[in-house]
Amino acid sequence: REVVIEAVRQSAFALEVAAEELRADREVVLEAVRRKGLALEWASEQLRADREVVLEAVRWHGGALAYAAEELRADRDFVLEAVRQ
Repeated sequence: REVVIEAVRQSAFALEVAAEELRADREVVLEAVRRKGLALEWASEQLRADREVVLEAVRWHGGALAYAAEELRADRDFVLEAVRQ
């Protein structure tokens, strides 16, 4: 886990090749999306539905909203909050 956290600190692309359980690890994913918001694409379904994780990703790259879970993209208030960042 610590090796992957360090790897995503160096390059968010490391999340793409990380083990499935690490792509479901909130701390690992937050580190990745803070480096590259679009890394949200490689996060687990559960974390793509996590409001805080998605907002952090969108904060760094607005296009990350496209990788958010459908229920968040369908939530008008959430989308407005995301785009205001």
